[in-house]
Amino acid sequence: MKITSKIAAALFTAAAFTMLVSCESKPTLKLFSWTYYTPKDVVADFEKEFNCSVVVTEYDSNETMYNKLINGGAKSFDIVVPSQDYVSIMIQKGMFQPIVQEKFTNRDKINPAILEKATYDTDMTYAVPYYFGAAGVCVNKKKVPEGSYEKTWNIFADERFAKKASMMDDYREVIGDALAYCGYSVSTTNQSEVDEAVNLIKNSWLPNIVKFDAEGFGKDFARGDLWLCQGYAECVYGEVQEEDWADTIDFFIPAEGGPSYLDSMCILKDSKNAELATEFINFIHRPENYAKFLDFFLFPATVNLEAEQYMTKTPMYTADQLENCGLKLDLGDKLDMYYQPWENLRTAAN
Repeated sequence: MKITSKIAAALFTAAAFTMLVSCESKPTLKLFSWTYYTPKDVVADFEKEFNCSVVVTEYDSNETMYNKLINGGAKSFDIVVPSQDYVSIMIQKGMFQPIVQEKFTNRDKINPAILEKATYDTDMTYAVPYYFGAAGVCVNKKKVPEGSYEKTWNIFADERFAKKASMMDDYREVIGDALAYCGYSVSTTNQSEVDEAVNLIKNSWLPNIVKFDAEGFGKDFARGDLWLCQGYAECVYGEVQEEDWADTIDFFIPAEGGPSYLDSMCILKDSKNAELATEFINFIHRPENYAKFLDFFLFPATVNLEAEQYMTKTPMYTADQLENCGLKLDLGDKLDMYYQPWENLRTAAN
């Protein structure tokens, strides 16, 4: 059929207008989450099933996330994924809207033991657990043979690791490690207990620590510059060649426990897509979808236990290593009890 240029132009314009309207009417879910924390294939599957777009914006710390939201960014996102202490703070400040419970049909998939830890919202009114985990210890067992060192936080007192060791640039983590080793809560507000932990770090650990670093320790470990580091397993495994994992890396969470984190998915008060946001949270917790998240990071199943049957990869550590770990809780005006001595430790390390 012959089409004149005017008709063709009209048809093209109509088609373009239809596509434009279609794109504009397609809902967009805006997710504000940690760097590399949402597998792309899970997002793509959600977009296809719910005929929507998902835009992911990333942050590298709770502080970065919180500051952006309170300085005008809250209206830019639908879902945010804070850790336990910030969930507590943000609930108190009225920054979230309730989860649409009718849409949250997978709430029974959430591990009750994890909800018991979430004392700030045990019934998931505002916060649905995403992942419960902890930092631990990585040892290069090519440099120091496995079995020759103690698997406790006091490994940082071992002189064989002198100037080959690092700990995270995070005062709640490092002081929390020392508190756990001493047998205290990682969120204690007892001054004498905090003092004891700080003195342990200063007198026994600090002489062996080359630096406090929360970002580059994985690369330093992979290069052989570090033989011992405290941090998240994925940061080390992600830098060491997979074929070298078994021979090189010994990752463990000490039996005495330590600081842990519980990241949760929350819907911001100003979200205009609350129902779609809840659909996304519910979608993540379909066991077969959540298993993709666990496989992506090589995490054990801690929050959604049914997902374990769908996992295809071996986790970097086992869930039972987290049993004695305690959440870093919001300390309010008691936080200076940790911060001030930490500044002194950082200065001494330099």
